[in-house]
Amino acid sequence: MKPTAPSISIDGVFFVEKHSIVREIWGKSDTIHFIFAGAAAEFAVSKAVDWLYFTGKLPADPLGRLFSTVDYARRIVFSVESEAFAAIDGMNNIHRAIEAKRGTSIPQWAYRDVLFMLIDYSIRSYELLEHKLTTHEKQEVFEVFHRVGTRMEIEGLPNSYKDWLEDRANHLSSNIAFSHYSADLFEQYKKHLGWFRFKLLKELQRVLTPRQVRKLLPFKGLSIIKPIIALYKVSRTIRMDDLMKNLVLPKKYSDQIKAMDQPDQKWECPSKS
Repeated sequence: MKPTAPSISIDGVFFVEKHSIVREIWGKSDTIHFIFAGAAAEFAVSKAVDWLYFTGKLPADPLGRLFSTVDYARRIVFSVESEAFAAIDGMNNIHRAIEAKRGTSIPQWAYRDVLFMLIDYSIRSYELLEHKLTTHEKQEVFEVFHRVGTRMEIEGLPNSYKDWLEDRANHLSSNIAFSHYSADLFEQYKKHLGWFRFKLLKELQRVLTPRQVRKLLPFKGLSIIKPIIALYKVSRTIRMDDLMKNLVLPKKYSDQIKAMDQPDQKWECPSKS
C-alpha cells in the first residue's frame, strides 16, 4: 500500500491523518453517542471504578464526567500533533495529582482498559450505525489510540490490532466485576437521565458491549433496540435525527455532542479553550 503523506495545517502536522477512518468515526455525533453509551456501561463494572469515585465528581455528575473523557479523546483526534501532545500531557498531570492525593498509583491495567474501551467502542459504534470496517481500518483505529497510550507512557501496550484483540479479551476476563460502585453508578445514571432515557441507554448497551460486560449488567426481557436503531437510520435520511438524539441524552449533553459533528471532515483545528 502506498503511504499517505501526512496532513498539514497552518499550525503543523495533524495528530490523525485528515482522511483517516478515525476522523470519520469521531466526526459524527451519533457515533459519539454510541461510544458514550458503551463506555458508560464498562466504566461501571471496571475493577478500578473506585478511582473514578475518589474525587467525588463521578457520582455527582456521571454523565458530565464520562462525556468529558469522550470529548477529550475527540479533541485529540482532531488536533494538530503539538496540541494533541499538550492535551495528553495535561491529562497525565491531572492523573498524577489524583494519585498524589490518594497516596497510591492508578494501576497500569486500568489505563490500558480505558484506552482499550476507546478502541473497541469506536469500532463497535461505527459498525452498528454504518458498516463493517476492514481489518486495515481497525488497525488504523488501534494505531491512533496506541499513539495516545504511548504518549501517556502506559506500560504493556500491544503492538498490533491482532495483539490488541487478545489483550482486550484478557482484560475483560480479569478486570471487570459488578460491585456496589457499579450499582450506585447505574442508579446515578437513572437519576440524571430519567426512566425513559435510562431505558434507552441500557438498550444501547445491550448491543454495544462485549458479552463479558453484558453478563454483569441487569439487562432483562426482550430487547427493543433493533427497531429503534432502524428508525434512527431512517430519521437521518429525512433529517429528523436531532429529535432522536435528544431522546437519548438530556439537551445540554445532546447539544454538546451535536456540536461535535464535523461534516465532510473539513474541520481543521479544535478550539483552544
